[in-house]
Amino acid sequence: MRYLLGSIVVSAALALNACASPSRSTPIVPTPSETLPASPTATFTIVWFPPTSTFTPLPSLTSNPNPTQDQRAQHGELIFQDDFSQPDLWSSGKGIAGNIAFGKGEISLGVSKPEGYLASLRAGPPLNDFYLEITASPSICRAGDEYGVIFRASSPADFFRFGLNCRGEARLDRVLSGSATAAQAPKLSGAIPPGAPSVSRLGIWAFGKEMRFYVNGEYLFTVRDPSILNGVIGLYARAGGAEAMTVNFSDLSVYHSMP
Repeated sequence: MRYLLGSIVVSAALALNACASPSRSTPIVPTPSETLPASPTATFTIVWFPPTSTFTPLPSLTSNPNPTQDQRAQHGELIFQDDFSQPDLWSSGKGIAGNIAFGKGEISLGVSKPEGYLASLRAGPPLNDFYLEITASPSICRAGDEYGVIFRASSPADFFRFGLNCRGEARLDRVLSGSATAAQAPKLSGAIPPGAPSVSRLGIWAFGKEMRFYVNGEYLFTVRDPSILNGVIGLYARAGGAEAMTVNFSDLSVYHSMP
């Protein structure tokens, strides 16, 4: 896993503005200045926001399921829990975009740069089929600001990102070979509290190519995509405008998923 993180550091700034405005995929332009320095515990900060313009769904991969189906998240035994009491498992540090720090039972991502972004990866384990829950608590958050979970990160240029914004919308981005596509366009949900302060429990169920997404126990949507089936998890935050934004994450639990 350390070799993966090492390669990710080199590519830390490979991704910029994935959430800016979704339709055509464009190549990544490295911006080394956006990379936070490694912390004294030899962890790394990853910045993954490849540029896209407008929403370009792939009908063969993306599917909104029949609402009559049972979309509850079925899961098995616990794989691991994380109360963020071991900072060496996560990226941390202070840089141009802001600061990643640890408090009592939580990790805090504070973005201070206009339209800046921060991301932190966990040092494994890589996950195949899983059900994940984590609590996100934005304390400073405006309409265009976004926060959420990176998962199935198999390389610096291949991963999924499930995010909420402070308008009360959820979305899913797919990044392949450094080009981003909105696998699920922003979707408004009454389960997502807009603005801040607020608290949301994010859920991701993944089994093979099928992935289901939840907020505060409410099912949102399903995406079927075989592009990436394995990888590590992470967290991210992005300021949508010129103002700062801050979000805390806590109570991470990861289980085996069940079909």
